[in-house]
Amino acid sequence: MRNIMLFCAAGMSTSMLVERMKAAAADQGYEVEIAAHAVSEAAKLGGDADFILLGPQVRFEVDRVKGLFPDKPVEAIDTVMYGTMNGAGVIKHVREVLGD
Repeated sequence: MRNIMLFCAAGMSTSMLVERMKAAAADQGYEVEIAAHAVSEAAKLGGDADFILLGPQVRFEVDRVKGLFPDKPVEAIDTVMYGTMNGAGVIKHVREVLGD
């Protein structure tokens, strides 16, 4: 079971994307836990994640969060995937990076 954490400005704007990612993962039989939180919680919650994604609105925090978790993949979500709420595309990318 993989754990993916999404961080955004308030932890709410990514909720629709999270639901679409969960649906895509279920369709693929990919066991994953996905949650969204405010980026201010990254230091506290990111340690449990296998992959950390930041919303485009907080992409400026990528280097800071990478510094907190140098052993984990940390990326900003592609703006097109985010804007189109392409949960399947985000899951595909996560699986590629993690080798799943």
